[in-house]
Amino acid sequence: MPAAVTLIRSSTLSDVAEYAYASTAPADARLIFLAGSCPLEPDGTTTTAAVGDVAGQAAKAVENMTTALADSGAGLDDVLSTRVLVASSHQPDLVAAWEVVRDAFGDHDPPSTLLGVTVLGYADQLVEIEAVATVRD
Repeated sequence: MPAAVTLIRSSTLSDVAEYAYASTAPADARLIFLAGSCPLEPDGTTTTAAVGDVAGQAAKAVENMTTALADSGAGLDDVLSTRVLVASSHQPDLVAAWEVVRDAFGDHDPPSTLLGVTVLGYADQLVEIEAVATVRD
């Protein structure tokens, strides 16, 4: 079955951004709204992985997001958009998280927003990733 996601590139906007500027899903596709993927260990506790390591937390958040997508019948290529939250006002921290997320998606570069925030929900949490995906059933 063909992919449900169509990435839209703009020839009139800057090509510096490492993502498509928009994406669409066909009318016959099911949307999947993921909760923010946190860098939590799978042991049933609120233990945050990679304490103090933005890139390590981004990698764990991507891993958890990938699991949630699979549990929903989707994969990274089915993602329409992401929002990457980093608890930092230090731009290199945001870039470190973004590079992990960008690399995880490979050639599929859905629209994304990268935000520095003051705090996230779990102790020692530095990264969270929200995503919307779509699949055809």
